[in-house]
Amino acid sequence: MKFSTTIKSWGSEALDFLPPNDSEDNNFIIIINENAPEELLDISILHPAAPLTADPVVGDTVMICGKKFTISAVGFEAPHTLRTLGHCCLNFKGGAEPEMPGCIMLEGNQLTVEDVKVGGKIEIF
Repeated sequence: MKFSTTIKSWGSEALDFLPPNDSEDNNFIIIINENAPEELLDISILHPAAPLTADPVVGDTVMICGKKFTISAVGFEAPHTLRTLGHCCLNFKGGAEPEMPGCIMLEGNQLTVEDVKVGGKIEIF
């Protein structure tokens, strides 16, 4: 296990980038430790701080609230921000190139607003 944490809460706009709320042009979530800066609280899924024991790499598995995804690309900033702030953008569009430096691109299932639950696990292995 490279990373394991539990969803504690989320901001009022945090799920606005998932179906059915938005178009497929977005389709991502932002995660961050629950002691996040105030400017990120509204758009983030909050979780307790958790260690990142090894950098996420292409081919790793990500489980979010019981749904399985495969990492297809990792932005160069994502391991650093995940390790220090529990922060990254988990983007469900897939693809071999990250859309942003702090982004982890995922392929597989579709995560929807209904899937996200307090107590749900976020794991990378």
